[in-house]
Amino acid sequence: MYEQKTKENDNSVTAFIEQVPSAKKREDAYRLLAIFTEASGYPAKMWGASIIGFGAYHYQYASGHEGDAPLVGFSPRKGKISLYFAADDPKREVLLKDFGKHTAGKSCVYINKVADIDVDVLKALITQSVKFLKAVYPDP
Repeated sequence: MYEQKTKENDNSVTAFIEQVPSAKKREDAYRLLAIFTEASGYPAKMWGASIIGFGAYHYQYASGHEGDAPLVGFSPRKGKISLYFAADDPKREVLLKDFGKHTAGKSCVYINKVADIDVDVLKALITQSVKFLKAVYPDP
């Protein structure tokens, strides 16, 4: 049976950020921590070894696969900073048009630094993602 690898845990968010090698990326991580906390309304929790998540939801697909994931989150990776938003929200693409310099995958949006993006659009992406996921996956 499948076991989810990325789970919420009690590891310290601050200790994780302090281990980020780049001083500039650490500074951006603290800025993102404040923005995500304020915009999501949830405290930061570590998910797995490297994702800082906010809130949680339980998903179940038609295939029967199910698990838990943060509503939104980010990870200050070595190359780029990964931002996690709802993958299937059609409003995400509209908001990303005014976001600034980024690339996007299915569920991740990648940035080099916070200075490259519009922080107001980031806040809108966070609140929209939380709203969308809570509507699609209401609390049981």
